Amino acid sequence: MRGRPDLSRCVVCIPARNEAERLPLLLASLDGQAGLATRLRVVILANNCTDGTIAALRAGQASGAWAALEIRLIEAVLSGADAHVGTARRMALETGADWLTDDGVRDGVLLTTDADARLPADWVVANLRALEHADVVGGRLVIDEDGDADSRLADLHARIERYWSGVRRLEDLLDPPPYDPAPRHGDHTGASLAVPVALYRAVGGLPPLPCGEDNALVGLLRAHGARLRHCPDVRVLVSARHQGRVSGGMATEMARRARVLAGEAYRLPEAAHWQALILRRAALRRAFHLQPPARAAACARLGLGTDDLAAIGPCPNDIAFVERTDRILESRSPPARDCPLDRALADLDALALSLKDAA
Repeated sequence: MRGRPDLSRCVVCIPARNEAERLPLLLASLDGQAGLATRLRVVILANNCTDGTIAALRAGQASGAWAALEIRLIEAVLSGADAHVGTARRMALETGADWLTDDGVRDGVLLTTDADARLPADWVVANLRALEHADVVGGRLVIDEDGDADSRLADLHARIERYWSGVRRLEDLLDPPPYDPAPRHGDHTGASLAVPVALYRAVGGLPPLPCGEDNALVGLLRAHGARLRHCPDVRVLVSARHQGRVSGGMATEMARRARVLAGEAYRLPEAAHWQALILRRAALRRAFHLQPPARAAACARLGLGTDDLAAIGPCPNDIAFVERTDRILESRSPPARDCPLDRALADLDALALSLKDAA
């Protein structure tokens, strides 16, 4: 039986802009986390707030609303090219890492989420348990509907989830990842990420991008050889609102889905795209374990020359090798062909059935 995870190793890092209504809900869910023997460290990087977010946080702290939390609130005014979530999340994570280091925590863990999320009571514990067998953990996104959900939209959410489950089923049939076994989800966003401080620092920290900073960090970690786990026990409730703080974030996706109800087609890559990608990555993984001359020959057949292999440098394991080499091949590949969601689902099911029959 596993022991109780030590939550004193953790700090939760949250970028926030104009979240006076939803941020207190997130803090209440953190205040109610299971297994808290000491106060849980929380960093809030409040940037460019104009809606009373700071006042709401100060009032909550003064009233003792979140007594189980030790909150460090940082007010920041970001300007110009730096005024975006990537800068804010990096500042929050860097502050959290320094806090743990200053407190002498040797095996500290950074957790990050979004200011408009809500967390199950086992979120911190589930992340720490998943990290026992992984280097970075992504949490599953569960849409937190506000008010009465449209049944048509709920059906769309379910079909999109079934599509991505179908992609993972192909992976399990063609090249199952030993470090991320089924059952698993496919999410690793800023709404729920966990990474040890030492590994975070080793890759240079989160890239301060205006959008996609979370995926960029995960890419760096995997290129460093990190085992990414999509643990089904780690989940987060994310807002279904259509107007978000980031272009290209979850709110953009929710707005896209809402337009489907008005007649816009929802298109996703064809099944053949995923089959080719999975087989290519499997071939790269096999190539890594070959001796250098055979490895070079195998990579040449995939389109990688000697200069490409020299450019990726030494890799600590096959995870890093696949991540670095596939990035090169992906940059040279044509865009994925897409098709309407229902056809994509049918094609995924048919392909999986044919692979099972051929096995």
